[in-house]
Amino acid sequence: MSEIINNREQQTKTKNKRQVILKQIFKDLHDGKNVNEVKAHFDAFIGKITIDEISQLQHEFGDLSVEEMHRLHAKHTEIFKGSIEKIENTNKPEEQPGHPIHTFKLENKELDKLVNTKLKLHLEQFEKDDSYENVLKLIEDINLLLDIDKHYSRKENLIFPYLETYGIYGPTTNMWRINDFIRDAIKDARQKLTSYNGDKHTLIEIINFIIQEVITMIYREENILFPMAINNFTEDEWVKIARESEEIGYCLIAPSEVWKPERHAVEEKAISEGFIKMETGILSLKQLELLLNHLPVDLTFIDQDDVVRYFSHGKERIFARTKAVIGRTVQNCHPPRSVHVVEELLADFKAGKKDTEDFWIKFRDKYVYIRYFAVRDENGTYIGTLEFTQNIDPIKAIDGEKRILS
Repeated sequence: MSEIINNREQQTKTKNKRQVILKQIFKDLHDGKNVNEVKAHFDAFIGKITIDEISQLQHEFGDLSVEEMHRLHAKHTEIFKGSIEKIENTNKPEEQPGHPIHTFKLENKELDKLVNTKLKLHLEQFEKDDSYENVLKLIEDINLLLDIDKHYSRKENLIFPYLETYGIYGPTTNMWRINDFIRDAIKDARQKLTSYNGDKHTLIEIINFIIQEVITMIYREENILFPMAINNFTEDEWVKIARESEEIGYCLIAPSEVWKPERHAVEEKAISEGFIKMETGILSLKQLELLLNHLPVDLTFIDQDDVVRYFSHGKERIFARTKAVIGRTVQNCHPPRSVHVVEELLADFKAGKKDTEDFWIKFRDKYVYIRYFAVRDENGTYIGTLEFTQNIDPIKAIDGEKRILS
């Protein structure tokens, strides 16, 4: 018995020692130490690193500025490359067609082919000759690459929320920021190509950045994020993710079939047919749900603790919402760069400084009106916030009159 206790104590000491060394290695990178020196230190004292250790480190060093995150992203990948211990899994549902990870990896293969063959080749041709024909080839590639938004959106809205339920927060902040860097660069390249003014150097710089970042993100997904998810998620969670992926869409390629796990997943219970008595009437739960889903607006409600409790599910949602956001804090449902706006607004609502706030933006082919309402009870106590989102293009187009009799 004493031998077992001694072994456990020794394992704990070894684990603690590794954590100290790993923290120092990360700190050295953050402080600007030479990458080769840091990697040599890592190879000598650590050698191999587990997904759990990476997750813990990313969580501890998660509160970084955009500039810091951008600078350190490539360095972290260089340190870890070839050193991540693979998770042994003899039964691999993630290799079955239709499984979310199988689909993510299919998309990554297509993305890799797009940036490593077509985009690189066309960029080389453009460097030699920035003719109209070569600009058009790059525009075609970049237009295809815009589809990456669906890949990243599924990751952010389906994978990240479940990771958070297991206390894994590093990827939520860090990877989402890098996703946004890539999205912005692709949009910037497209804008500069469609209105090309001869600034060849800037375009080459941006497209090279896109190629490098997309390739690096593929590596981080397949060697860190996906194994992390596989190691934690239950079959039922994967079933839910697979079902909700269709709503967001797929990047460059779609799954060839619907994933059918060996064990039949537990079906979600049908909504109860009970009734709700309100001040101005009585509705069944089914009637209430249908009523809310038929409104020509998107509704989302968060409670007094900033936790998402409900969203309507109309036919044409403006912004992607999946059931994975239920129970998630609203701060983690927004890109890191806009979280401060959300927090300021909620603080004003809770303090009673404001009752409403409106925004309006151009989003794809829509003109979107976003309204926030502080929800208070009969005593004025704040109980949550209602988000109301509507495509107002059809309303703006209204002219003249149309009476009910006509």
